[in-house]
Amino acid sequence: MNSTSQNIRAEHAIIGAGIIGLATAFELVDAGVVPQKIVVVDPQPISGATFVAGGMLAPVAEVQYGQEPLYPLMVASSEMFPCLLARLGAKTTAPTGHRSESTLMVGADRADGTHIRELLVLQQKHGLKAHALPLRQARGLEPGLSPQLAAAVEIPGDHQINPRMFSACLVEYLQHAGVRFVATAATRIDGHTVQLADARVATADIIYLCNGLGAKDVDGWFESTHPLALRPVFGDMLRLRVPEELVRTSGEPLTRVVRAFVEDRPVYVIPRTDGTIAVGATSREDNRTGPAVDGVHTLLRDAIRVLPGLEECEFIEAVVGARPGTPDDLPYLGKVREELVVSTGYFRHGILLSALSAKVGAQLGLGTSLAAGIDISACDPLRHCP
Repeated sequence: MNSTSQNIRAEHAIIGAGIIGLATAFELVDAGVVPQKIVVVDPQPISGATFVAGGMLAPVAEVQYGQEPLYPLMVASSEMFPCLLARLGAKTTAPTGHRSESTLMVGADRADGTHIRELLVLQQKHGLKAHALPLRQARGLEPGLSPQLAAAVEIPGDHQINPRMFSACLVEYLQHAGVRFVATAATRIDGHTVQLADARVATADIIYLCNGLGAKDVDGWFESTHPLALRPVFGDMLRLRVPEELVRTSGEPLTRVVRAFVEDRPVYVIPRTDGTIAVGATSREDNRTGPAVDGVHTLLRDAIRVLPGLEECEFIEAVVGARPGTPDDLPYLGKVREELVVSTGYFRHGILLSALSAKVGAQLGLGTSLAAGIDISACDPLRHCP
């Protein structure tokens, strides 16, 4: 059988099976699109940035100076997540790793404490819910915290999912529903046609470009220079296992996300529902595509300074992910042609923004109105055109 006879026809073709593409497919099905009329193109689903992401649904803790247009989108997406989780939970019993304990932010030394308090002022200025805690009260919530910390803040609404579990849950449901997965890469978009790396062609009424950094390698849909100025920002992530003996004798090392500044270096520690702990994440732009020795060393040292009991855990793995960054660190989200929706460039916020990006992407593809108050104008995919 030749490749032409294997060409693919669909109403909706989604390029990318990370959390953005998978959640977009889910929203299309939930909006009434026949699953068999959706195709998801990706040589390796749940890889790339999704596989190594922290999974924090943290619109408050993720506030950064100079990114004001992103604040309302992060808050809106966080508010959409309970509904997304409930709708997905009604269709499958596969775990998502969701945990709803509050998040703690702590500062290791006096300067870090000042940083935490200044960040709290910024958060509260924008109406975000966070409050300072006496260290004794913070250690009452998390007894494993070091008594030598300088400041603590509690963020009640910042929660987490496990990105690997959540994405696997989406894949399981979508496949069972009848969505088609094509295990190859997309190389070019010409109108309604997607050229595939295996020489086949996928034709669709609407195409969604959701494959993270890979979007910069898909050409044909723009006139001259590629408009998506994506760059890889590497992040080292560690995984630890909590020994059962440690739990029996000393209890869990922690029960909620702890985000810290240690000598102005950010580190976060995330307890998972499967008895593991994630520690992350560095942010570097260099040529090392594997875990960096200095990054692994620094993450372990800083995490243990904040939570000394982590020394008793077992080391599972060190991984690195390449997050898709843009020049202004805002995502590319919008409809650039009648047949093409772009949704990529989420940098550190891909998991948090996935609920909003999936809903907006599906609405753009279906031609329905965006929810009231959702303004994606700052995320125009063509804003960096030369």
